[in-house]
Amino acid sequence: MNQLTKTEKNFLKGPQSRRRELWFSIRVLLEFINGFRKLHFIGPCIAVFGSARFDEHHEYYKKARSLSTRIANLGFAVMTGGGPGIMEAANRGAKDVGGRSVGCNIILPFEQKPNPYLDCEVDFKYFFVRKVLMFKYSYGFVVLPGGMGTCDELFEALTLIQTKKISDFPVVLFGKDYWGSLNDMINKMAEAKTINEEDLELFLFTDDEEEAVEHIRKYAMRELEEAHEARKTFSPLKWLGERKFF
Repeated sequence: MNQLTKTEKNFLKGPQSRRRELWFSIRVLLEFINGFRKLHFIGPCIAVFGSARFDEHHEYYKKARSLSTRIANLGFAVMTGGGPGIMEAANRGAKDVGGRSVGCNIILPFEQKPNPYLDCEVDFKYFFVRKVLMFKYSYGFVVLPGGMGTCDELFEALTLIQTKKISDFPVVLFGKDYWGSLNDMINKMAEAKTINEEDLELFLFTDDEEEAVEHIRKYAMRELEEAHEARKTFSPLKWLGERKFF
């Protein structure tokens, strides 16, 4: 068992000694601070989520690359989990047109290694820290076919928007064939009144790249200029490890 897994498993067992829980809290705080400092000057992002298991010949890899090229052309940085598959495709698409490419990589004993198309990379030990940072710097979310981690990121975005914890940023669920059953399930939630009818408008369900990009343009572009103006009020401090990547 690697040390990371052991630390997290011990934490989730329940109450620990005061010293152990204080030390865990300090480690989490330091990881947040490192993420804040490294991501502070990356500019407004659109986060692209999806499976790490698709290679460059897969249909959805090609779709992610093409979509991300369009997103980069809007002026947004493309942010991913930094790994292979859909994440690599999205970062690669941004780089294809000279766009900004950001990766928030989770340290895992399998699957996850940083892809070679990153301008800015931050490594995380804890999933929840990584997810908070990805949502902090994103102004919209594109969700391509993926597994449990992708579903977690999708429903995190929808829950935060539904509960007004973040603004009504655009969410694109891309891939009708793959996500069809999930979309049906969400509609059943509305029928059962476990969510409101208007919650069905929290995301766009599509196979159309142009429709997806137009949805992002419509709902995220209004934040883009404000975010760029806000960045001008800050200057990087080298002693904090800050730098402008773009």
